[in-house]
Amino acid sequence: MDFLLLIIWFVLLIKWADMLVDWSSSIAKKHGISSLVIWLTIVAFGTSTPELVVNMISAFSKETELAISNIVWSNISNIFFILWLTALVFKIPMPKSTVKKEIPFMIFTSALLLVLLLDSLLSRFDALILIFFFILFLAYTFKTAKKDRTKDTEEIIVMSTQKSSVFITIWLAWLILGWKFIVDGAVNIAEAFSLPKEFIGLTIVAVWTSLPELAASIVAAFKKQTDMALWAIVWSNIFNVLWILWATAVINPLSWYSSMLFDLKVELLASMLVFLAAFTFQKNFLTKIEWAILFLFYIGFIIYKASLL
Repeated sequence: MDFLLLIIWFVLLIKWADMLVDWSSSIAKKHGISSLVIWLTIVAFGTSTPELVVNMISAFSKETELAISNIVWSNISNIFFILWLTALVFKIPMPKSTVKKEIPFMIFTSALLLVLLLDSLLSRFDALILIFFFILFLAYTFKTAKKDRTKDTEEIIVMSTQKSSVFITIWLAWLILGWKFIVDGAVNIAEAFSLPKEFIGLTIVAVWTSLPELAASIVAAFKKQTDMALWAIVWSNIFNVLWILWATAVINPLSWYSSMLFDLKVELLASMLVFLAAFTFQKNFLTKIEWAILFLFYIGFIIYKASLL
């Protein structure tokens, strides 16, 4: 029953993501603003909501080790698993601006987190550093969006702003409220197979908190808004580090967990591989071959982590 409910929830998630892309594109077109801005403010924040919910619960319950591992594992899953699944559906182009700007910034945020955690603690002062770079990123992105507007490859149906806003709000609320149900169901399935809690967090929780990114990426790919498919992953990883870890560390400083240094290095490697993918095989495209390679990295990572449990 838990497995069936998870499948139903994911099908609904795909449908809602389909509508979210339409609503977001409608708002952008009606007000003559870049789809980049809408994707940044609505979709990027929205798809990072599950990670935010997990971290807020972890911070208030003082389970700070879970807060960091949740973000690191989710970011690894986004690149090695979610992007791989998306690339199986549609060959994803990598715009030059994304390769030159957003992806390097994602690499920077991964490296920054690694440096800040070398002292085994993400303090409130460290949180200020994170939010500083997050504000810079937002300011730069909004400035860039005014000059470089996304060209839509399909006809966009313009709906009323009020209707679009209401449905987007409902979608975000449903995403937040439904997350606990999803994790509880996933945990029940894992416990039925006698899997350890650490493995549940590493695989099931990390993947399920990344499902909004998967849904948004796949829907955007099907709608041939493929820039959005890549943005969903890149921006989500940036948001997870700079925004969510900032919010969490402000509430409660985050402490080291076992094997964290290794996980942080894997996250940094994953970010660098995305950048390299723009120059290998088919230039400026994410091909199935490249993401098959990344998926093998993910399988190797899971097997290695499982061997440590």
